[in-house]
Amino acid sequence: MPAWTQPRVAPPQALPAVAGTAVVVLALPLFLLAGWPLAGWGAGAVLWIGFEALGWFLQRLRPGAGNLAAAGVAGFLMMFRAITVLVVALVLVTSDKWLGVAALLTYAAGYTAQLGLSLVAYYTGPEAGRVAS
Repeated sequence: MPAWTQPRVAPPQALPAVAGTAVVVLALPLFLLAGWPLAGWGAGAVLWIGFEALGWFLQRLRPGAGNLAAAGVAGFLMMFRAITVLVVALVLVTSDKWLGVAALLTYAAGYTAQLGLSLVAYYTGPEAGRVAS
């Protein structure tokens, strides 16, 4: 079977989160040099911090088959997290087009870095049945 169809162990999330945060922080000098709105960077950074804080909280819920309440709360908060980013982005773009675009670019850069590193960690990690002890 191809490697991408094998179930794998979930990789640790700390390194991808740090990488995404580093990309968001490193976007600040780019905004300063390019003369883009710093409020847009700030809004994108706040979105990123909120997204990561809620993700950190979700990791600690430990939902499972034995705890249906935690599983329900985790499912709701995962949807809430994504919808909140979309609503805030829509409000920003509606109020000031360039402010919203700058915030979305900042947030998207961090999210892309985190997602890319998470995918690499997942597909290069051990298969579910072959976890090293």
